[in-house]
Amino acid sequence: MRYFKLISIIIVFMTLSIGGFAKEPAFKALVLTERGGLHEGFVVAALDWLQGFAAKNNFEITVINDTKAINETYLSNYKLFIQLNYPPYTWTDQAKSAFEKYIEQGRGGWVGFHHATLLGEFDGYPMWDWFSGFMGGIRFKSYIAGLASGKVVVEAKKHPVMKGLPASFIITDDEWYTFDKNPRTQVKVIANVDESSYQPASSIKMGDHPVIWSNEKMKARNVYFLIGHHANLLKSNEFKTMFGNAILWASGK
Repeated sequence: MRYFKLISIIIVFMTLSIGGFAKEPAFKALVLTERGGLHEGFVVAALDWLQGFAAKNNFEITVINDTKAINETYLSNYKLFIQLNYPPYTWTDQAKSAFEKYIEQGRGGWVGFHHATLLGEFDGYPMWDWFSGFMGGIRFKSYIAGLASGKVVVEAKKHPVMKGLPASFIITDDEWYTFDKNPRTQVKVIANVDESSYQPASSIKMGDHPVIWSNEKMKARNVYFLIGHHANLLKSNEFKTMFGNAILWASGK
């Protein structure tokens, strides 16, 4: 009887130990969010989806709402940096320096959305020239304030971020940013928006209009999504597929 009790205890111990190891996260992701304002609905919906996706794919997320904590040591804890609509200003100088090294030296991956390209002089802050270069040397010019749906056309069909996506799909209720120049010559364009498909139609256009791209000059795997304004995006299977693909690819998984 004692022998069987001992065996049972050993089995329980081994089961708990194995379970404990299995719960170790595959990687950790830092999520820098912009809270409040017009993008609050999107950020809340994206964080809710992200929690579920992280649990399903065994990674851990840390959510912060400003850059005060960011330095090189802090970023060394994370394999992925998600810039969830946080703009490229109001960053501390320490955070800027740490982030630049993180991207240039490939210390982790990066996924950015929408407001991350609000580049220029805003709210009394100067433009972050390095970040402008990272995004293809662009400066924010205009946007469709009234929101519009648009047909996204995939260019780099074999890119991991586009896995499982159709050749084109509709994104609804978004602000389509335009810039002072086309980033195409400086970045790898993954998808563009067909401006003739805007509903309602808009006179705010770029002509050739990239909306998803990656800067392959950087060691870090990185991808930027111009879309990211409305909570309805999290009802789009195409958007959620791209978001998930981007997370796994940029983190090296």
